[in-house]
Amino acid sequence: MSTAKEDLEARYRRMLLSLSPGERVAMACRMFSTAVTLVEAGLRVSANPQNLNVRQRKFLRFYGRDFSEADQAKILKALGDP
Repeated sequence: MSTAKEDLEARYRRMLLSLSPGERVAMACRMFSTAVTLVEAGLRVSANPQNLNVRQRKFLRFYGRDFSEADQAKILKALGDP
């Protein structure tokens, strides 16, 4: 017997699969844009002990773990002074 959660997941999967590839990409882009907006809003109101600007903090939040400390320093410098 399926649960309500399983039924909902199956319905959601069918809905996603009914979309064209372009519609799925557009949905993903909208979701990423919303995530960026939420992160920026959070960064504007949160403490900033490193005295970095929002662009620098956003870079660290989204991509910081992908770069070495040396590369991070170069990128942060390129993103501007606080």
